[in-house]
Amino acid sequence: MQIPGHIDPVTTGTVPLRGGNRIDLVGLTRDAIGGVLVEAGLDAKAAKLRAKQIWHWIYHRGVTDFEAMTDIAKAMRPWLTDRFIIGRPTVREAQVSSDGTRKWLLAAADGQEYEMVFIPDADRGTLCVSSQVGCTLNCRFCHTGTMRLVRNLGAGEIVGQVMLARDELGEWPKGTMAGFGPDPEDDDEEGGHYTADGRILTNIVMMGMGEPLYNFEEVKGALKIVMDGDGLALSRRRITLSTSGVVPMMARAGEEIGVNLAVSLHAVSKEIRDEIVPLNRKYGIDELLKACAAYPGAGNSRRITFEYVMLKDKNDSDDDARELVRLIKHYGLHAKVNLIPFNPWPGAMYECSTPERVRAFSNLIFKAGISAPVRTPRGRDIMAACGQLKSAATKPTRAELDRIAEEKQAALG
Repeated sequence: MQIPGHIDPVTTGTVPLRGGNRIDLVGLTRDAIGGVLVEAGLDAKAAKLRAKQIWHWIYHRGVTDFEAMTDIAKAMRPWLTDRFIIGRPTVREAQVSSDGTRKWLLAAADGQEYEMVFIPDADRGTLCVSSQVGCTLNCRFCHTGTMRLVRNLGAGEIVGQVMLARDELGEWPKGTMAGFGPDPEDDDEEGGHYTADGRILTNIVMMGMGEPLYNFEEVKGALKIVMDGDGLALSRRRITLSTSGVVPMMARAGEEIGVNLAVSLHAVSKEIRDEIVPLNRKYGIDELLKACAAYPGAGNSRRITFEYVMLKDKNDSDDDARELVRLIKHYGLHAKVNLIPFNPWPGAMYECSTPERVRAFSNLIFKAGISAPVRTPRGRDIMAACGQLKSAATKPTRAELDRIAEEKQAALG
């Protein structure tokens, strides 16, 4: 199986549409919705108006039924229903952790499975979104990294995760649009009422299954919809894209998407990072940190986050902490370090650093004037914590894991 290079997307064939021949509108831009309406027989002027209305109902109101679009003429709604659908991923399994974390196993139209996780906190609710079925990479501490890459998720499948989470959390605005800017063709509905949504889902992290920068165009398309002020309307400052270090795509991510950047660093020496993040053999630490320094928009008010999983006797020494500080200062980076206690999974070859070692590591970085909070593990009891996502229930042997890793590394070059 071919693994993508630094720009080319995965070639996976056509994903079957839900609803047979009907077109799924989720993931389409306004212009694209207008285009398919014209192809279906509307004139350009009418298509532009309908696209604006449909966009609002899909992305701002969260409806999945054209009959709920009360500012569109009743006679028009069956015509839309016959030709289009407003899809959602299929929920295969939903789990809730003892700490309130939720995990969903989702299925695409072609039956491929992927996962998303919602993490509630007192002041925020964070959705961890997947970008691929499986993963391009083979980070050795990550459960998803043991999976072969199946395919990229499309923009609709990515934004569909956000929309499904809002469905499940019950946070879409309530009421109807009847009486608000009435459709001239529809005069039988009056007395609209409307209440704004209360945000439960406040943040998005592209840290689920897959490497987002190896699916750049689809991730970009999905996040543009999420950030659109007339749609899901989530600020770019509340969205974080995580990469293991796909250096050639980082500048484009900053320029064309403009969200926060998190980098899965996890080690400060070539030897250790080559082992646990094998992409380092292609794009080394120096090259990666130079790309971080050049990331568009990075600064004191918008720091890059370095993710650092704490592995016992592997990357957690005082010398490692001091070298991490030296590297951040050497490259003049506006950064913080997110220390992640390793979350175990079946067959994992590493152990988590002791709490005492994690605290000592954190303290050394804080003393150097760099923020280094320790992330509290969430959702471990349902395998929803960082590095634990994997849709398949199989348990490959160590030899099989090594073979998959070798295949991925050979394809990456």
